Amino acid sequence: MKKGKLCIVVPCYNEQQVLPKSEPIFKKVIERLIGDHQVAETSQVVFVDDGSTDKTWLLIKQYSNEEHVSGLKLSRNFGHQAAIFAGMSAVSDADIVVTIDSDLQDDPNVIIKMVAKYYEGAQVVYGVRNNRQTDSRFKRISAKIFYKLMNCLGVKMIPDAADFRLLSHQAVVTLINYPERNLFLRGLVPLIGFPSAKVYYKRTERVAGKSKYPLRKMINLALDGITSFSIVPIRLIMNLGLLIVLIALILLIYTFIQNAKGNTVSGWSSLMISIWALGGVQLICISIIGEYVGKIFKEVKKRPRYTIEKDLYHKNNAD
Repeated sequence: MKKGKLCIVVPCYNEQQVLPKSEPIFKKVIERLIGDHQVAETSQVVFVDDGSTDKTWLLIKQYSNEEHVSGLKLSRNFGHQAAIFAGMSAVSDADIVVTIDSDLQDDPNVIIKMVAKYYEGAQVVYGVRNNRQTDSRFKRISAKIFYKLMNCLGVKMIPDAADFRLLSHQAVVTLINYPERNLFLRGLVPLIGFPSAKVYYKRTERVAGKSKYPLRKMINLALDGITSFSIVPIRLIMNLGLLIVLIALILLIYTFIQNAKGNTVSGWSSLMISIWALGGVQLICISIIGEYVGKIFKEVKKRPRYTIEKDLYHKNNAD
């Protein structure tokens, strides 16, 4: 059986401390798979520089002089999801595409098991962590809540699976044809519907550098996931509005009854509480609607998801 070409797409943002440690490991995985005749000799590790301001691109250019390594440089920082998408689009000629972060928290050696699952018939193979011991208590709890919330909203996701996954050529081509600009790959990939499998692994600490996903970015990613895949929050707003109207009608009837009985009570406190409560609800509702309007605003302009400034992948292949 003809062995497929494997490309490992590695998004990077200010990772000059990590790359000297992770690049040899990724390359070793490629060389091992080639040596075992599991993938083609043209297989490569493709680093995607997402607008780094340190020496990340200089290191990638240096590594690209070696066999089985190349890179892409985006013109600015487009974000983690866009960098992954850019890498997948660039290597869409490959038979097998694996996406993995550069920090070695996800075990690169698991790629060997993923490739084996691919040859068994899986077009999508998810890397799923078997524990969250490296995460803080807050992150573990918030992640569990997030996955349950997404499930309640009707979004199909693989719990404890991030952006470490294998995609076949057909899966990649299908995925990159999705036109949306608001990328949330953890929700998009399950939508393509091809045969899938899971590979479990232990997630470790970063080998160097700082996390590029602080709390603020994690919250933004969660909001993107919710508002890109579900209109349930909009329906909840409508239901909340109906509930408030119902409560108002009940209070109105109650007020008429009390006035008829001659029971008039000074209502300054209840009035102020009602004003502040309703004002807060209105602001929250407007904000939620605004999230959806903002998504529509971005989609209708159809601006490019990313811009590639330098492409060493196709240059190396042409050479």
